[in-house]
Amino acid sequence: MHATRSIAAAILCSAFAAPPAFAAAMGAPNVPPAVAAPDGHRPSMTLKGVGQLTYECRAKAGADGAFEWVFVAPDATLQETSGKVVGKYYGGPTWEHNEGSKITGKQLAVAPGTPGAIPLQLVQAAPAMGSGPFNGVTYIQRVNTVGGVAPKATCDASTAGNRQTVEYSADYVFYKP
Repeated sequence: MHATRSIAAAILCSAFAAPPAFAAAMGAPNVPPAVAAPDGHRPSMTLKGVGQLTYECRAKAGADGAFEWVFVAPDATLQETSGKVVGKYYGGPTWEHNEGSKITGKQLAVAPGTPGAIPLQLVQAAPAMGSGPFNGVTYIQRVNTVGGVAPKATCDASTAGNRQTVEYSADYVFYKP
């Protein structure tokens, strides 16, 4: 009986003694290199963003008489895998957790998502404000995107300034060193 417990304990300890690179490979999503988190950073949490993206019809810069839908801002809830809402995501970009922490970031790279979906994204996070789960987050990936692409509605001089919202969802993977 004692030998069986010792063997079980050894197996359990060896599972937790896996090298950090192995642990990161197990939890990190499979993404194009452009949006992969840098070496030395591991996923700490994944939350699903569910909401709307707002676009505005504007004159295209440098194109006489041409117009385009331009991204304005997101407005989404952040949910755990159970569906429990734990925060919100809005312009900045800003991720705010109900437990008190908030982070903003700067987009570093994008890669194509599935057809009809916004691109995958890698964001470098600024230091978190407040205390909570976002403390120590260094990078955020947007993966598993659904919807969110610019409206198909007419965008020309007669609709300039009009805003449209489109539904989207995406998983946000938060990385720490």
